[in-house]
Amino acid sequence: MKTCLLVDDSRVVRKVARKIMEDLEFTCDEAEDGKQAMDVCARRMPDGILLDWNMPVMTGIEFLRRLRKMTGGDMPKVVFCTTENDLAHIQEALSSGADEYIMKPFDADIIETKFTQVGLI
Repeated sequence: MKTCLLVDDSRVVRKVARKIMEDLEFTCDEAEDGKQAMDVCARRMPDGILLDWNMPVMTGIEFLRRLRKMTGGDMPKVVFCTTENDLAHIQEALSSGADEYIMKPFDADIIETKFTQVGLI
């Protein structure tokens, strides 16, 4: 079974995303900031990461840049899921190593489509 790390400071967003990902037959881990996400990845690198941008402790973009430098950090497919929807943020995310980008609010169809596009479904 494939694994997905859900990184968002909102418990509600993580809960909704977990339900969607579990329905898509993923095993999920959660982190409420980039630092917790780094700790999860150090223990076990996930297949996919659904990543928020604006979080305390370590932002999503800081996490992504550090992830891509880790051993095995080039492997997970990273899908940003954020309210930051201007072209500058999207370009920064993609140039930093994100595979796809979703605007909040999201639904199951959007997540399934993006995870299919990155090759995890």
